[in-house]
Order: sequence, then structure tokens, then C-alpha cells
Amino acid sequence: MRFKTNPTSRFVKVRCPKCKNEQIIFGKASSRVKCLVCGRLLAEPTGGKAKIRARVLEVLE
Repeated sequence: MRFKTNPTSRFVKVRCPKCKNEQIIFGKASSRVKCLVCGRLLAEPTGGKAKIRARVLEVLE
């Protein structure tokens, strides 16, 4: 018998603190995520959930 489990990982919409660009990133990113416009670091891996260094606007389901 199989049970459905809810995923523990989510995509997150963040806003760059430097240029205000909105970008969707993975909540458990395994590499550094930079802003596509200005290049500022938005998230870095920690081995589990990524450390997000930008304002989280929305958590996408």
C-alpha cells in the first residue's frame, strides 16, 4: 500500500534588494543563485534549505 506524501520542497518568488527584480528560485537550491539582472547573490546552499538573502514575496505550491 502506497501513501501519498506532500513534497517538502517549494519554489519561492523573491525580490532582489538591489534592483527590485522579481525572480522564482528553488527553496532547496544546491548552488548559489544570483539575480538575473544585476548579479547580486539571492540564495546560497546550506545542505538542506537554501539561505535566502532576498525578500520572499510568495511561496509557490
